[in-house]
Amino acid sequence: QNNFTLFNKFEIREGERPDTVAEYLYSSADLDWVVMLTAGIINVRDQWPLSNFDLYNYAENKYGNELNSVRFYETTEVKDSSGRLILPKGKIVSSNFTIPNPSNPLTNLNPVTGISNFEYEVRKNEDKRLVYVLKSDYLQAYIGDLRRIMHYEKSSQYINKRLAATENTRNTSP
Repeated sequence: QNNFTLFNKFEIREGERPDTVAEYLYSSADLDWVVMLTAGIINVRDQWPLSNFDLYNYAENKYGNELNSVRFYETTEVKDSSGRLILPKGKIVSSNFTIPNPSNPLTNLNPVTGISNFEYEVRKNEDKRLVYVLKSDYLQAYIGDLRRIMHYEKSSQYINKRLAATENTRNTSP
């Protein structure tokens, strides 16, 4: 993903799924696995952004009556009269955090805002929206390379060219 010639940044929009992204990018919903692999997503349930509706339901189930309770406090941006940054926003602090007022050093400011459990979950979900996906120009080379790399050698599990036996873990006890 660090090779910018092979990947594009892509923002997953509200309600999109891996198959709809694959359809949009590669004209085939069947290539959803390419989207997932190149975006570094192993578990779609935990790593793919939820829709707003699903996110609310998830957060409500997780936090219940504490959904809108303050999870933590963070700083708001503070600048002096010349527009110089004194305190950046987004630093996690305690609720009683203060700094000297840049306009009147004899007083203190409490540049703090509370972040609720729900807002925290929204932020985590939004962070999942920006992924790197393979440029379509390299799709066929990528698929060809994977076919060559993932070649299955004959073994005791070999049945034929397209089939290998595996253990059914659902029916096997530990």
